[in-house]
Amino acid sequence: MVVLRKDGTLASLFDSRLAGLVHASALAEPSVRFRHERFLISRLATGAVMMAGLPPYLVWRGVPSGLEAIAIASLFLPLLAAVVLSRTGSLWVAHALSSLGLTGIVVCLAALTGGASSAAAIWLVAVPLEAMVSGSRRATIAASVIAVVGAFAIALSGYLPVGALALDWPNAIVMPVFAVTAIGHIAAQAMEHMRREGEWRARMQDNEARDRLLLSAIDDLVTWHDANGRVLEASGSAARFVGAEASRLRGHGLLDRVHIGDRPALLQAISDVAAHGAPATVPFRLHLDAARGDGSRTIFAEMRAHRIEAGLAGANGSTVVAVTRDVSEHRRHAQELDRARAEAERADEVKTHFLATVSHELRTPLNAIIGFSDVLGGEGAVSLSPERSREYAGIIAQSGRHLLDVVNTLLDISRIRGGHFDFQPEPVDVEALIRGCCDLMRLKADASGITLTSAPVPAGCALVADARACRQMLINLISNAVKFTPRGGRVEVMVRRGGAYLDIVVSDDGIGITEADLPRLGDPFFQVGGGYGRSHEGTGLGLSVVRGLAGLHGGAVSVESAPGKGTAVTVTLPLDCSRAKTATAGARDNSGNGAKAAAAQAQPAPIRTSVRVAAMPEPVPEPIRRPAGLFDPAPLSTNPPMRRAG
Repeated sequence: MVVLRKDGTLASLFDSRLAGLVHASALAEPSVRFRHERFLISRLATGAVMMAGLPPYLVWRGVPSGLEAIAIASLFLPLLAAVVLSRTGSLWVAHALSSLGLTGIVVCLAALTGGASSAAAIWLVAVPLEAMVSGSRRATIAASVIAVVGAFAIALSGYLPVGALALDWPNAIVMPVFAVTAIGHIAAQAMEHMRREGEWRARMQDNEARDRLLLSAIDDLVTWHDANGRVLEASGSAARFVGAEASRLRGHGLLDRVHIGDRPALLQAISDVAAHGAPATVPFRLHLDAARGDGSRTIFAEMRAHRIEAGLAGANGSTVVAVTRDVSEHRRHAQELDRARAEAERADEVKTHFLATVSHELRTPLNAIIGFSDVLGGEGAVSLSPERSREYAGIIAQSGRHLLDVVNTLLDISRIRGGHFDFQPEPVDVEALIRGCCDLMRLKADASGITLTSAPVPAGCALVADARACRQMLINLISNAVKFTPRGGRVEVMVRRGGAYLDIVVSDDGIGITEADLPRLGDPFFQVGGGYGRSHEGTGLGLSVVRGLAGLHGGAVSVESAPGKGTAVTVTLPLDCSRAKTATAGARDNSGNGAKAAAAQAQPAPIRTSVRVAAMPEPVPEPIRRPAGLFDPAPLSTNPPMRRAG
């Protein structure tokens, strides 16, 4: 035998059985289900009492009369009402049947206790009151109509032949009995209604508290809006999301924090959702009352808005519910992906350009070397004159040196980018550096018919830098200037000092650079007028090497140029470049494996480009003082003449 040991087991079984009797149409709405369950409990209890009391009554009375049969049928109507409710789900029809049963019993009692003068008529008041407690308007109207019909039936019951069934009770006893029982019945219904309503309110409060806890636990902001976009209510996560209490977002509080350029789109989206019902997603920028951990006070947010159906609007009458989340991190990741994709595409483009450029730069001298070597080593070599043989050998040597320059340049840019360049700062004689580089490039300049000059170095230009790197930067700049300057042009090298920095300027009056090409200067393998049909040889790495070496020194590069107005390239270096090496060594010590230092070395110097207003000015003639009197026999020079390099 199974014994139910827990106190709530029997109640749980009863509740589960009762839940199976509720119609499917009432299961979705908790309040409707609650009213159905309450009606079923009361009517099934009444039916159980009637079924228990009917057999003893029939044994005592025998065959019931017509009036008794009506009373017994009326007593079974509540049970029929419960069956109808369970099968159809129509609460007002079930209440009408229950009211009809109670009215029939009252009419029968009134007929047995004096008809129209019977005190049982007071029970008719309980009929509409019981229906009113159910909360159904149609049930209340139907019960009121049935009670009115019952009142007319009681008025006519005095003419019914009751005979021996009449109960001759004194009014002093009948009146209090019927009044007290009617009041007790109504009071019991009211108390049960209040208890159930209290349970329902407690359940609703628990649900609301759970919903508030859930909304405050999530990081997203939930807001309820009217059709015009005003905030009617906001979740407790507003303090964490915006930095303001939820009450401050009501009305236009949230809209005031939206970026002014994004407000029309936000209001339009909410209005469209309220009008058409289709969910909408709108991104916008949101200003915060309190700064985030990273110091930002503006985030990128995304709102997903849904329309609330009329029956679910609630007490505040909201039309749209919206969930707003912070998508700043997603946006940052998307931007990083876009940048990575662009860099990958650019790297692929650079690789393709590199292969094309290097192939061109290697193939041309290799063809010359192979061709002239075949001539010198072939059968026709015996017929060549000594002058022609020396010419061919010179071409082979020149092509070999060109190949060596290309390879050395590629190795230099690789070492600089990989952080493996041997950077050794030491005191540098700036004047000797410029004189030596100009002397080295003079042969090439003279062969091209270009004048190469250098301005005097100002006093106090003590530079601490890597001498080999500075020489390579200056040679690359002079070589580019000579390469892109037509015959008869002029290239000038000068030095300027400003504060703790030194400017090395290489200026020419050559072909210049278009404004569209200026932003790409310094990119690896980029050449002005690049392509296989370009008129100047080279890999396009000269300025890239200059940027990399200047970056090792902690310097910067600036370029001024315009078509037909020449080009001026300025390399700005700190007077003491040893600090850059000290910072790199500190990064290597902190990183342990030197990866951070290598990354720091791999960064090229920043480059600034601008359009050149005028070409390199013509040399200014030396000011000469004319004789002013008899004591001035010859003109006097006020400034020393500009000397030529070398």
